[in-house]
Amino acid sequence: MAGRDKRRRAAPLEGDEQQLRRRLEEAALLLRRIKGLVRWIVEEVAAGRSPSIVLHRYRNYCSSADSASPSPCACSYDIPVGTDVLSLLHKDYHTSRLNVLLRVLFVVQQLLQQNKHCSKRDIYYMYPSIFVEVAVVDRAINDICILFKCSRHNLNVVPVVKGLVMGWIRFMEGEKKVYCITSVNAAFSIPVDIEAIKDVVSVAHYILVVEKETVFQRLANDKFCERNRCIVITGRGYPDIPTRRFLRYLVELLHLPAYCLVDSDPYGFDILATYKFGSLQLAHDANLLRVPDIRWLGVFTSDFEEYCLPDCCLLRLSPEDRRKAEGILARCYLHREAPEWRSELEAMLQKGVKFEIEALSANSISFLSHEYIPQKIKQGMHL
Repeated sequence: MAGRDKRRRAAPLEGDEQQLRRRLEEAALLLRRIKGLVRWIVEEVAAGRSPSIVLHRYRNYCSSADSASPSPCACSYDIPVGTDVLSLLHKDYHTSRLNVLLRVLFVVQQLLQQNKHCSKRDIYYMYPSIFVEVAVVDRAINDICILFKCSRHNLNVVPVVKGLVMGWIRFMEGEKKVYCITSVNAAFSIPVDIEAIKDVVSVAHYILVVEKETVFQRLANDKFCERNRCIVITGRGYPDIPTRRFLRYLVELLHLPAYCLVDSDPYGFDILATYKFGSLQLAHDANLLRVPDIRWLGVFTSDFEEYCLPDCCLLRLSPEDRRKAEGILARCYLHREAPEWRSELEAMLQKGVKFEIEALSANSISFLSHEYIPQKIKQGMHL
């Protein structure tokens, strides 16, 4: 590494022993609260009463905004917009939801007591006839997080990680060395346990997030990271929780700008919005997962003409694409926080066309990595 490059070594806010002690204390407190809730429910049922559980509802965006006169909304990253009351007095849906919540809570209690981890699919197969599908377990996990004001990783429920990273960074994940920096064009899996990351060192100048693995591999083949001091991340489509948490962690820890490259279509835009604003499903955790300052690098609808791409690269928006784009355009955060993004999406809808990142390869196979990305970053051509 050249001596003039600034090494960013993240100074730990607390020592490893201190961090471990804090995590154990948090787990013990959560376990006590779970036991307390279960004990109260049992006592209520034994006394012939019907226990009720109040769950806050969160919403990080709504679709009530209007371009001429935006309607006021109650969307917030911190404040609930309503409540659900789960009670045995209610029939069918509420009783079933409460039953599922308690069963998942019992599994979480066992995980915390035994200091073990499992996936939501593992939990599903413990009571498949009751849970019916994995999505039911997923909903219960969300309910538990809202109920106890915690995140999924606090429950020892771990996701299957699909994200990849490469570039000028090295760190430890527990006792495992992740030294991307020794082979900057090689792909490494995103860490599952962000809390276990330590000893982070980087000489990167920025973070680049790409929508798809095919584009990630194109950059790796072109030795993009070797030519550019950066960290490249892909969520391989819609990003999972570890990928979003890892990106947020690096941006906050290393104080690096983050750029995002997605297809010029409604689904690419939705993925971009997930990184910046969070998802509706995890609205209660959006403020901990989103990266508010992420910059949209492309590809833009206007890039098609700007870079003289052949007409064969253009595709017409399907009716489903149009419905998707119109739904995204109505989201309140585009009116409040990203009017320039909204204008780009409107232009896509107006022209009725879409194209993929790979269409830039029509100019030359390495045009994306050698010219498009470096020039856009250098010239500040992003939103």
